[in-house]
Amino acid sequence: MRAIWTGAITFGLVNVPVKVYSATEDHDVPLHQVHDEDGGRIRYQRRCEIDGKVIPYEHIAKAYDDGERTVILTPEDLSSLPSERSREIDVVEFVPNDQLDPLMFDRSYYLEPDSKSLKAYALLRKTLEDEERTAIVEFALRQKTRLAALRVRGNVLVLQTLLWHDEIREADFPSLDQTPRISDRELQLSSALMESFAGDFEPEKFTDEYQAELRKLIDAKLEQGESVDTAATFGEEEEGKKGGGEVIDLMEALQRSVERSWSSKSSSSTTSSSSAKKSPEKKPAAKSTSSRKAPAKKSAKKPA
Repeated sequence: MRAIWTGAITFGLVNVPVKVYSATEDHDVPLHQVHDEDGGRIRYQRRCEIDGKVIPYEHIAKAYDDGERTVILTPEDLSSLPSERSREIDVVEFVPNDQLDPLMFDRSYYLEPDSKSLKAYALLRKTLEDEERTAIVEFALRQKTRLAALRVRGNVLVLQTLLWHDEIREADFPSLDQTPRISDRELQLSSALMESFAGDFEPEKFTDEYQAELRKLIDAKLEQGESVDTAATFGEEEEGKKGGGEVIDLMEALQRSVERSWSSKSSSSTTSSSSAKKSPEKKPAAKSTSSRKAPAKKSAKKPA
């Protein structure tokens, strides 16, 4: 496998350089369009609707159309965005494993530790496993800011990109508002039927029959000479840039992160205590200070 992205997992002062690999691949038989008479490849041209010319890639830009106006975004515009220059997988929070809705999962990637970060990688993996938590992270990949879940699968860390909250539709169907009457007998029969199909999930038992039969059909046509000698070219680029964060002493980073968090907690307690001694008319200010310091207590809990 080839790495498609390199960067570093960061939380507190801890920095874990990693390489990112696609964890899945498409097994469909690749098909393309041809002229049915001579097998000539059918290709699509990038033609401008104004002057009718075929435009090369270097002169194609992205744009947004609101229906009346068009805003053209050049590659320079997109590369100037701060998130696109970042090579960090930034941990936002650690959440219980069962709080993630599978509907949010998108693509999966394996994370390989850099040769200099084996211990930090193993420590993060062990901590996530023991605490039964998943790290919610943000990072930039292919000109998009991504939200993802960082979790453990066997002995490897897996990064699974998540759909954003507003990308998931609500199941707003009027028919779901109706509650049909289900008898005990119907429920018993349904349970018995389900029990007859019960078993343990073994992914290797399932095959894509359509793709298997398509492959057989193609092989049969090749054996019978039903093919044409047509040259076809394929091009594919894979993103893979070198990078990664600076490796610092792991114990020092952990110790400094914990000390900084406890220092913030102590400062928060002192501020709250002094605010409580103030006159009654200043109590609203004390509440405001307490609400601002609440995140410090939360961050102290995570590194510990």
